[in-house]
Amino acid sequence: MRETGLKKNLACLSYKEKKQMIDDNNSKISISRQCELLDLSRSSYYFKEKDLTQEDYQLMNKIDEIFTSHPYYGTRRMSAVLRSKEHKIGRKKVRKYYQMLALEPIYPKMNLSKRNQAHKVYPYLLRDVKISYINQVFSSDITYIRLKQGFVYLVAIIDWYSRYVLSWSLSITLASDFCVEVLEEAIQRYGKPDIFNTDQGVQYTCGAFIAILQKNEIAISMDGKGRALDNVFIERFWRSLKQEKIYLFDLETVSQAKAAISEYIDFYNNVRLHQSLSYKTPKEVYFANININNKE
Repeated sequence: MRETGLKKNLACLSYKEKKQMIDDNNSKISISRQCELLDLSRSSYYFKEKDLTQEDYQLMNKIDEIFTSHPYYGTRRMSAVLRSKEHKIGRKKVRKYYQMLALEPIYPKMNLSKRNQAHKVYPYLLRDVKISYINQVFSSDITYIRLKQGFVYLVAIIDWYSRYVLSWSLSITLASDFCVEVLEEAIQRYGKPDIFNTDQGVQYTCGAFIAILQKNEIAISMDGKGRALDNVFIERFWRSLKQEKIYLFDLETVSQAKAAISEYIDFYNNVRLHQSLSYKTPKEVYFANININNKE
């Protein structure tokens, strides 16, 4: 049982995090054995990634802008669009950028998201489900936030009925821990939903994240193959955030990004009127319904 739990925890770590756990100066356990214990190949440990260039950052930012407006662009079309704008780039490199940016085109395809094949696949539970009250469905996703000389990742959780952004966090890596922290915060502050929906990415299928949902008896829903709009509400939030805030400034530091995002989410939740909410704010809708008995 202990060994199984250890393997689940290791599955939540990226290979970069595993590399950082290797002790080069350990005289008792060889590098080879440490790699074996961490389920990390020796080739991955010795592989040295090239630093990103200014051109890489410029291309990633351009891809992010295009994708935000056209989230159905796959790597083939994106590479064609970039070449039409006089960028010399092939599909293979675009695919690499998509992975770094955590982008997933919303069109029917064979493999919806990059997941750990050892993790359980959960069904999509929201087909033909009427969303009629708050805390019925929470949804989460991760997006890329550009900086002048780099980037960070943003994770957020949103209530489907009210569109209210419940919690969020920034991270410099795609490790699972910041997703787990945001989930814990949302449940602590707003209570547990009936259903929690995500994609099948490793951040959401890892043992630590799933354990919290199971402990709180929350039904787990994950986007299915060929389903284009399973996480549409948070995708719309990403588009609004970037087009109405992020793209208007040259953010230089993580602290600046955090301040800008905090300011926008406050505006989005408390001031911005939503046509789909009969021109009310998410805060008005969420807290007007806070005392409704969801089980009636």
